[in-house]
Amino acid sequence: MSTKNISTLTTPSFLVNLDALENNIKRYQILADENFVKLFPMLKTHKSSEITKMQIEAGATGVLVGTLDEAEAVIEKSGVTKVMLAYPVIGDKNLDRVIALSQQCELFVAFDNEIPAIELSKKLNKATVNYQIIINSGLNRFGVSPEESVNLYNTLKRYPNLIFKGISTHTGQVYGFSKDYIDEITKQEISTMTLAKNLLTKNGANVEFVATGTTPTFTNAIKSDEITVSRPGNYVFFDAIQIALGVAEEKDCALTVLATVISHPSEDLFILDCGSKCLGLDQGAHGNSLTKGFGIVKNHPELTIIGLSEEVAKIKKEGPTTLKIGDKIEIIPNHSCSAANMTSYLIGHRGGTIEKIIEVDIRGNSKKVFID
Repeated sequence: MSTKNISTLTTPSFLVNLDALENNIKRYQILADENFVKLFPMLKTHKSSEITKMQIEAGATGVLVGTLDEAEAVIEKSGVTKVMLAYPVIGDKNLDRVIALSQQCELFVAFDNEIPAIELSKKLNKATVNYQIIINSGLNRFGVSPEESVNLYNTLKRYPNLIFKGISTHTGQVYGFSKDYIDEITKQEISTMTLAKNLLTKNGANVEFVATGTTPTFTNAIKSDEITVSRPGNYVFFDAIQIALGVAEEKDCALTVLATVISHPSEDLFILDCGSKCLGLDQGAHGNSLTKGFGIVKNHPELTIIGLSEEVAKIKKEGPTTLKIGDKIEIIPNHSCSAANMTSYLIGHRGGTIEKIIEVDIRGNSKKVFID
């Protein structure tokens, strides 16, 4: 790509500040290494094989995926050798894909009930697959209680081709609270997993890893001697929610959407050429109401994004501004994970100078269905 400034781009465009991205990856990897914790980044944030390679080259042990598409694509394109599935998988063809994946990498499937285990065990025959038990540490989505984990472990021992390796959890409920609750939720995360490990160990289980991971709880959770694997995702980009939680500053936010002011219908209202199909209507997957509007307009604290249509945004002026029709502005999305999933590529730049294109090439449902 010829050298250009981001100001020359058509809009809307999805930008990645490469300095911020590289610093975020490096900083979290160093923190993990210093605390002897293995990093398995969650790929749903960026869904990019190139960014995955950056994480692995920085020292990440493996990856966590949210979909089988992500797992298949990242193995093929990034050379990853260790993959954790975040959720249980069931269904005939899905389980065939799981078995195929287990032959290509060190795979860790996830269970919080027996039914998927029964179906997978039948298909495996004499082959084996590693598994983890999902522990519920307060999100109340997937997982069993520490006490129930013993019963599930004992049940799954009936299937000798399923090899127990460890336990995992996701304290996503942290996104529904203010920053004042992060320490409390982190303590809950650690205590819940410690109890589960101890109960399983007393029952004869060999718990090789204890995995947790959200970006807000990462820094303190990894200080626990009990946590051996961390699986944050959002840290590569950060976003307005992480700023609201006190986890990041604007300078840390690598992903932005570039948009142009296309109308100024009234004194205090501007219209942009990006809408919900770029920024998303997301104000947090678990009910966080700390964000103001639908993203942060960089370098313009006087502006608030008050509404989104599919292709346009309404911005309200709440103080003196120099903004005018034709100006281009950068917006930090509320939730970078959902925003990055809206595009097929990101434009990497340093200080505004365009350096490269980063493909978003491991998105879910990227594999076409073939009709017999």
